[in-house]
Amino acid sequence: MLFDTHAHLNADDYRDDLEEVIERAGNAGVSDIVVVGFDRPTIERTMELVEKYDHIYGCIGWHPVDAVDCTEEDLQWIEQLCKHPKIVAYGEIGLDYHWDKSPKDVQQRLFREQIRLAKKLRLPIAIHTRDAMEDTVTILKEEHAEEVGGIMHCFSGSVETARECMKMNFYISLGGPVTFKNAKRPKAVAKEVPLDRILIETDCPYLAPHPYRGKRNEPAYVKLVAEQIADIKGVPFKELAEATTKNAKLLFGIE
Repeated sequence: MLFDTHAHLNADDYRDDLEEVIERAGNAGVSDIVVVGFDRPTIERTMELVEKYDHIYGCIGWHPVDAVDCTEEDLQWIEQLCKHPKIVAYGEIGLDYHWDKSPKDVQQRLFREQIRLAKKLRLPIAIHTRDAMEDTVTILKEEHAEEVGGIMHCFSGSVETARECMKMNFYISLGGPVTFKNAKRPKAVAKEVPLDRILIETDCPYLAPHPYRGKRNEPAYVKLVAEQIADIKGVPFKELAEATTKNAKLLFGIE
């Protein structure tokens, strides 16, 4: 069975056919899904989904792109919601220098606050980083994020950076880009990261794997990610599926 560790089934993209999407995931062998909420509307929807579906878990936090909108009241609200037994991680949090909505200093301050909050809650952290890998790793080190560890979500860094993150108790999560023909970095990372440190994800509705690239992604397609990584590593698909599911359940504290 497969574990999609990062999905956005709370997005409007699934408003009309969520039940069918979830059914297809099950038919593809997906046993568990973590839905990620990153602002008020998506967090509220995450809480609804974890209540409705036994095999759906939640990860909530405040996204760096919207850091400028985050209030102390928002963080207090998230802290209370994180006490729900099916909230298994804190995130996605981090730094995003690609978009300029939130100044870098505001993003960095909120990132540090949320790492501290996750440590207080004893929850692993799901990290989003875009065009900001060096600052992200620096802050994780300075804030001793290794105390809770977590996931480098949809990892796009180098093999060397992956090693740095693994030393800090982070798993390396790969999604659709590892299936792209010219994606040399993700393929190199997939080859080098040990089986006991890899996770798989879709980040749906974004980043659909080949041959669905450019279309709406969904949890069923995590099987394509797993097949590609198994091929790169030269291991049977079943071994890769079992290892990544075991890793996810260990990290999230799911029996």
